[in-house]
Amino acid sequence: MTSTVGSTGPTAPSERSGRILRFTRAERLVHRATAGLVLLCAGAAACLYFSPLAQLVGRRHLVVVIHEWSGILLPAPFLLGLASSAFRADLRRLNRLARYDGEWLRAVRKGWTSPDRRPAGKFNAGQKIYAGWVAGTVPIMMFTGLLMWFTGLLPVISRTSAIFVHDVTALAITLVVLGHIRMAYRDPQARRGMRTGYVETAWARRWHSRWVEKGR
Repeated sequence: MTSTVGSTGPTAPSERSGRILRFTRAERLVHRATAGLVLLCAGAAACLYFSPLAQLVGRRHLVVVIHEWSGILLPAPFLLGLASSAFRADLRRLNRLARYDGEWLRAVRKGWTSPDRRPAGKFNAGQKIYAGWVAGTVPIMMFTGLLMWFTGLLPVISRTSAIFVHDVTALAITLVVLGHIRMAYRDPQARRGMRTGYVETAWARRWHSRWVEKGR
């Protein structure tokens, strides 16, 4: 593999035959495992929440166990992914808003669609905000879920309050994840990057120029 212009660091993109490595195998496995656990947890929750589904599936105790343990295991892919240097490098990218991210958000607000008006590194500002949202909601869901599971864990917080926060947050997560899926559906290259690890160089230069040029 050869390096692109500006790829002087260990986390800079590598180019091969008109393609650029966007995600390593470890990163893709973290994404797939997390997505699988989210879908499993959400599917089990739907079977518990909606009576027609509950009657169709039955085995309520088994569904409850699946929902509880898929939720508890949700952080596991993230924690295992920390063993990957590429994953840790991407976490640093996601955790840092650059000046050009403000330009990206302003362009979205004004409806500008030109890539020149939407500068981005490896992740655009919307993806960084989404990552922050997920990082904030997962602990909330786990905490309220544990309060519902072990009712005497924290007596000062009622089970009713825990259920309310859990359900409202779950609804918000559902809407945001559906938006995430919609955005991915509209961008075949982004899906290809998560599926194979590679994206076309032209796409990367067009929509993630700061990453290709400076390894950001």
